[in-house]
Amino acid sequence: MVSRSELTLCAALFLFACPSRALAEKLQITSNPSGATVEIDGVVLGTTPFEKDYPGGYFHKTRTSFGTRLEHPMVARIRLAGYVTKELTLTEGPMNWISLNGRNHGEYWLLKSDHFHVELESIAETFTGAVVANAPGGDAGVPPELSLEELVRQTKPAVVYLKGLDKAGSGFFVTGTGVIVTNAHVARGEESLLTVLSTGQQLDAKVVYVDADLDIALAKIDAAAEKIHFPHLALTSANGVRQGESVLAIGNPGDAMLFSVTKGIVSAVGKFPNAGPGTWVQTDAPINPGNSGGPLLNSRGEVIGINTQKLIKKNVTGIGFALSSTDVLEVLHRFYPDLAAFRPRAVAAPSQAATQEISDAVEASSSSPPVTPDGVGTVALTSEPDGAEIFVDDKFYGNTPATLRLPAGSHAIVLKFPGRADWQRTLEVLKSSRVSLKATLDPAS
Repeated sequence: MVSRSELTLCAALFLFACPSRALAEKLQITSNPSGATVEIDGVVLGTTPFEKDYPGGYFHKTRTSFGTRLEHPMVARIRLAGYVTKELTLTEGPMNWISLNGRNHGEYWLLKSDHFHVELESIAETFTGAVVANAPGGDAGVPPELSLEELVRQTKPAVVYLKGLDKAGSGFFVTGTGVIVTNAHVARGEESLLTVLSTGQQLDAKVVYVDADLDIALAKIDAAAEKIHFPHLALTSANGVRQGESVLAIGNPGDAMLFSVTKGIVSAVGKFPNAGPGTWVQTDAPINPGNSGGPLLNSRGEVIGINTQKLIKKNVTGIGFALSSTDVLEVLHRFYPDLAAFRPRAVAAPSQAATQEISDAVEASSSSPPVTPDGVGTVALTSEPDGAEIFVDDKFYGNTPATLRLPAGSHAIVLKFPGRADWQRTLEVLKSSRVSLKATLDPAS
């Protein structure tokens, strides 16, 4: 029989082992500006400043079987209309939970901190410059093919080596103002990436956008501060990619020399769900870890895809995949509306005058003063399904749900979601008015 003293000792040991860690602790997320939507693991939980109680075992290593453990990683998305959505990896791990008797009870994750703060970047101030997108077989005809040596000479200066805390990859400039395209799996969880140019110069690039579905991310070097105009590459959509044509991959494969070049052909083009969503270019050009995020180029020096993955399987060689430039242009269009003509959906190409008007408006928006409160109205937008892209007057404003403050006047509002028909409305905004809109996006026919 267990004595009273032994029970008291056991109780004391239990309280000593986990004094307050079983109690709830607060996770705080703040942003500048505040009022941003906080989404954790795909669920909208509130707005900044945000607080939520979580078990103490989510914040501290556990040594007993009594504490609650976090059994999966946590990712937060912070979004506010007019600002670049930020993605935060809140946890570190996995770690193995081993009890005092040496038994392994499986993996768990820990929150990195109890307070995360995000400085949101203005879309207008971040995505400056112009993206070059060549229509396949445009009116001016197909550009001439280049020799391999000339192709490398012209395109290599626009390719970069990207290094994070525990991973590395490649990327390439798409504007002279320092916007870099790479893979999301290279940038995810990083605030910034060390960027090495082909000249050896090292710069810092902020991760400014990570697509939640496609394996695409955007980073930005402050070109104005560095007083550099970066060489950048032109893109062309998958519509013009021909099976059998020659391609070149430039990147930084692990355990090899930086800015290496490999050559191959286009093996196939199309959807490939096993690789992920989007349109894929299959190639036999060698693609290895570290090539991720680098460009796959045609013989005219145009980017036709982002080198993304290699099929690793017994008795299988020479199968690599690049996510097509069609998907890259889809992402870039959210911030550069004049790329509408190159999107995969059936969108009418704007006239040259309209394109110039949109470009001028984007350039002016970064320097024009904010509209006074008396001249704006508030529009609250929700959608079914959640997460639809919001375009107001052809400019990307983030994802639903969102609350927008728009200048008084007439505005064209379009919501887009993959696999759904676009939702469109023309809304007359009155000053100091408040309007709520809920859009249902029907399946595409």
